[in-house]
Amino acid sequence: MSNDIIFPRSARETMAGWSYLPRFVDKVRLHLAGKLYADYQENFAYKGFDSKWLAAAGLTPEQFFAVVKDSLTDGQVCDWVVKNVKKSAEEKAAFNQAVLNYGREGDPAVMARLKMRKEQSGLGHRDDIQCFVDYIDADEQRI
Repeated sequence: MSNDIIFPRSARETMAGWSYLPRFVDKVRLHLAGKLYADYQENFAYKGFDSKWLAAAGLTPEQFFAVVKDSLTDGQVCDWVVKNVKKSAEEKAAFNQAVLNYGREGDPAVMARLKMRKEQSGLGHRDDIQCFVDYIDADEQRI
């Protein structure tokens, strides 16, 4: 990816006990500002990790967009999530582990998709990329 793209935070970052949430907040803010890079738009909100977080939290994209739109800071979004998304520590931990390990093992089709994405991005030689979060961080030049 180009260096002029505004990258959302890593999926490894957490907010209110949820991995991925800060990245999704960034993507929503970029979308609302008309600055969400085209490569992110295909999976935005209705697919991928975005939709997985929304499903785990029990929210619709429109509900969450309104929260982010009406919040100036991450702290306000975090406070809203703590107050309104009632999930146990175990449920959050299960979500976090699923996201942080997606593509590492299990579904052969997902593992094959990760391998294909690595090769398409010129990262096929990177054995340290073991899951999609690793891939995202490498593709966005974090690792």
